[in-house]
Amino acid sequence: MLHKTRGIVLKTTLYSESSVIVQVFTEKFGIQSYMINGVKRPKAKIRMNMLQPMQLLDMIVYHKANTSIQRVSELRPLPVFRSIPYDLVKRSIVLFLNEVLYKSIRQQHTDENLFNYIFNALCWFDECETADSSFHLAFLLKLSRFLGFAPNTLGRSDQNFFDLQEGEFKSLQPVHPHFIDKSNAALFILLLNTPFEKINELRFNNTSRRLLLDKILIFYTLHTASFGEIHSHEILEEVLS
Repeated sequence: MLHKTRGIVLKTTLYSESSVIVQVFTEKFGIQSYMINGVKRPKAKIRMNMLQPMQLLDMIVYHKANTSIQRVSELRPLPVFRSIPYDLVKRSIVLFLNEVLYKSIRQQHTDENLFNYIFNALCWFDECETADSSFHLAFLLKLSRFLGFAPNTLGRSDQNFFDLQEGEFKSLQPVHPHFIDKSNAALFILLLNTPFEKINELRFNNTSRRLLLDKILIFYTLHTASFGEIHSHEILEEVLS
């Protein structure tokens, strides 16, 4: 049976000389794997440049329950990105976010709120005139709300440490190393609560941005099973420096 759904490309793997398997986070079915044949042929209807990481898609797919690899009837980029593929900073940020999302999203079921958040954030990022160097930080902190481990931002004035392991403020310094002091925690919470439209009003130097990114990745590692290591952030920081 054919179904219409939107999708977000997470990973494309070569299957043969002309075929690929694409993992897509779909609006209707969660994460699904699709076999697409003939993507390298000159007259292919679906081409490799349509399957880049984090590409937004409009799809018509075949869907069979309990089938590990599905099939695509029609596929097109929608919307077509205007700036992300051509802006080095935006492209580097999106590739980094793709790596984190691929290791964080496990949904084999519908999660429209999560899907809409990612889809709309990418659309906004593509449309904004300049790439803010803090977008990825705000994106990941806001994403944690949809993944179920958002920081508890409520705290008393005497609570000077933010415990990344517990996700809340503490009065005493935790016995483990996974915490942020109060001044940096304030930046952590500010990123969480600031709308994307106002992120460019927050000014972080390279040192603060690197520290916050390291802490956010630790936060994800502590709260996401089998998260593993992230490598693309090192390239990203070189681009942003």
